[in-house]
Amino acid sequence: MKAAEIRSTFLKYFESKGHQIVASSPVVPGDDPTLLFTNAGMNQFKDVFLGFDKRPYSRAATSQKCIRAGGKHNDLENVGYTARHHTFFEMLGNFSFGDYFKRDAIKFAWELLTVEFKLPAERLWATVYAEDDEAYDIWLKEIGLPAERIVRIGDNKGARYASDNFWMMGDTGPCGPCSEIFFDHGPDVAGGPPGSPDEDGDRYIEIWNNVFMQFNRTEDGVMHPLPKPSVDTGMGLERITAVMQHVHSNYEIDLFVALLTAAKKAVDAAGAGGPGSAADGGGCDKDSASLKVIADHIRACSFTIADGVIPGNEGRGYVLRRIARRAIRHGYKLGARKPFFHTLVAPLAAEMGGAYPELARDAQRITAVLKTEEERFFQTIANGMEILESALVDVETAGTKTLDGELAFKLHDTYGFPLDLTADVCRERGVTVDEAAFNLAMNRQREQARAAGKFKMAQGLAYSGVATAFHGYDELTHEGAKVTALYLDGAPVQQVNAGDDAVIVLDHTPFYAESGGQVGDTGELRNATARVRIEDTTKIQADVFGHQGRVLEGSIKVGDALAAKVDAETRARTVRNHSATHLMHKALREVLGAHVAQKGSLVNAERTRFDFSHNAPLSDDEIRRIEQQVNAEILANAGTQARVMTIDDAQKLGAMMLFGEKYGDTVRVLDIGSSRELCGGVHVQRTGDIGLFKIVAEGGVAAGVRRVEAVTGAGALAYLQSLEGTVSHLAGSLKVTPAELEPRVAAVLEQVRALEKEIAALKGKLASAQGDELMAQAVDVGGLKVLAARLEGADAKTLRDTMDKLKDKLKSAAIVLAAVDGDKVQLAAGVTADVLANTAGKLKAGELVNFVAQQVGGKGGGKPDLAMAGGTDASKLAQALASVRGWVAERV
Repeated sequence: MKAAEIRSTFLKYFESKGHQIVASSPVVPGDDPTLLFTNAGMNQFKDVFLGFDKRPYSRAATSQKCIRAGGKHNDLENVGYTARHHTFFEMLGNFSFGDYFKRDAIKFAWELLTVEFKLPAERLWATVYAEDDEAYDIWLKEIGLPAERIVRIGDNKGARYASDNFWMMGDTGPCGPCSEIFFDHGPDVAGGPPGSPDEDGDRYIEIWNNVFMQFNRTEDGVMHPLPKPSVDTGMGLERITAVMQHVHSNYEIDLFVALLTAAKKAVDAAGAGGPGSAADGGGCDKDSASLKVIADHIRACSFTIADGVIPGNEGRGYVLRRIARRAIRHGYKLGARKPFFHTLVAPLAAEMGGAYPELARDAQRITAVLKTEEERFFQTIANGMEILESALVDVETAGTKTLDGELAFKLHDTYGFPLDLTADVCRERGVTVDEAAFNLAMNRQREQARAAGKFKMAQGLAYSGVATAFHGYDELTHEGAKVTALYLDGAPVQQVNAGDDAVIVLDHTPFYAESGGQVGDTGELRNATARVRIEDTTKIQADVFGHQGRVLEGSIKVGDALAAKVDAETRARTVRNHSATHLMHKALREVLGAHVAQKGSLVNAERTRFDFSHNAPLSDDEIRRIEQQVNAEILANAGTQARVMTIDDAQKLGAMMLFGEKYGDTVRVLDIGSSRELCGGVHVQRTGDIGLFKIVAEGGVAAGVRRVEAVTGAGALAYLQSLEGTVSHLAGSLKVTPAELEPRVAAVLEQVRALEKEIAALKGKLASAQGDELMAQAVDVGGLKVLAARLEGADAKTLRDTMDKLKDKLKSAAIVLAAVDGDKVQLAAGVTADVLANTAGKLKAGELVNFVAQQVGGKGGGKPDLAMAGGTDASKLAQALASVRGWVAERV
């Protein structure tokens, strides 16, 4: 079977078992800031497992796009050098949300593998958690797997429940035992069975993992049985394809054969053909580790860009840049000397576009993004070499023969110059890299990335009481709300007292819980003896609201009745912004085009922030048209209507589904002005309640994704009044009326430009005059002119210009010029071409300027004929300049 057929067979099998086939979610999690990338099939169902979301199905199956190249799950450095590591892979999975459990999950897996895929049963092994007798008995007594091929795996990672066969979503929350399935490649392959000392060999390969979410772990470490145990399974498409196609490496499957061929062709066309590295066996052949890196990385890069990320210096953009540059560097290693990586998007789309049409749809944009990154990186390689050469001069001068690891990391991290390329250059010069210092810096960065990507549950609170009835659509105050649960420091308690920061669950509430981009309500809970200031409201489960705040007076007990009162002013400002967001969304589609789709939002009392798909900045005219359209809707003062109906009926009405919102069997359709969208948020009663709408910011957040920020009502008025104040102040400073400000500013800028040109011309004349005077100070050393002098009032450009003139006039010379600004020293050194040739490279400008700079508290470097440097101790400049003559004399 080919990989595409295996994927299709898997999905069709589980569809026949009553599973809903769910499309892969993006590799960039849309509504989960705790994840850098989607790294498992269960990510898109996380809220379902946590109880925050409900779906119209209880069984699901997916083929999920995954990336593991940042944060906790990072396989990047292993890719290309092992048989099964990838940055991008597909995870086949079947899921049960409180439906079937261990028995059916195991039976489904066994039937698919042995009947549909026809794998020989005698070559399959299973592992179970050591204490999971239930799973063990299912394998032994119902599947009929021999006891010697069922391995119990205990706590092998140093703590209770820390086991290869016990899965946890986080430090707290849903967790449970696993049962993994292994395929035995046979005695001709080295390695032992799972759980044995030599289990890391390639003979026994894990192909499937069944996770049984059986418990909820609280912060005290207690395992509480879940009321509805669930199943999360995963089987890597690349791994099972390798087994099915009788190969030992994922890079030998049909999915990769075409990509490796295309990669070789692209690298060859970009200039490969010279000797390859030792690591690659010499040359660009089909077994090249570098080609495997390129073939793997084009998948990760293309899918990431398709989902809206562009290369950058932080977060997902940084990881994308690392992956792309690693691939490009491996092409460089094979001999490529011009951009090649972007040409692989087309063959990738041809290979995988059938399963993932976004590749074909966005191929042109993906290609353009990668080509731009390649062009930058090939320039970076040249820049990195220049920086490295300068550093090597310092190393050779000092005689240490070791390059500073921090500098190597700076080259890697800031300039994208990889360590192994740095090491190769150093090796040619007999210099080693301080890899210990480099690794310390790298580990420091990894810890930061791991902390940013660490998964944390939104609440992690166990709750099994009644649901919260929400009354906030119609009222801001609700009397007699009963306390059904209290939490202190994440643990359930029966009472909280004054000074405690607590989470309070009520059976009825007018407080809106954060959802769909709208922040949670604030306000107050109180009765005759107690008062609580509520600072936020979030969902503990899909229909259970947690009121987070501080007890200001008295104490609250489970069962108490409270009056719940929302902060009316904050709510009013928030709903104005939320309702305006709907009108803005519709205006964006009408002004920019139907391709506009929401990619994220944040609505609070201050403003609305709206991310949407669009590939160009908004022009001033487009922003004005959007503002005019929204304000026209506001002036129409149309009533707002909300209706609850089935999802099918909503779609028939043409309601737009908002990004990041959760939908069940029934949905809430909201009509605001001419906008009709699915939304569970709270809104104004009439569009006129919004008052005024003004866009205050627009910019890009990712490739093909723009962000607009806007204010409404009193916030819009305050913004406009602030702008008016700024304009009036500037007009007053320039002694004109606000209406005359624009031409006056233009005139001032023109005057400034003219003065800058005049100053530059005067500096040039001054430098030229000083240069003529300085020529007389040049002394003869071994047949060449040596000049070391201070140039008053000069900047870096003046130093360079004067240097060029002096070299022309002195003909054969070594020159150092200096300028002082306070304690800071600016230096320039120049050596004429004939001196470079006659001294066999012993007299270079970079070394000369560094010699002087070190004496004045600095350092520098550059090209052999011209180099710049700086210093911080002007008091030592005269002595430093005086030493130039002796330094030159030693080299001629």
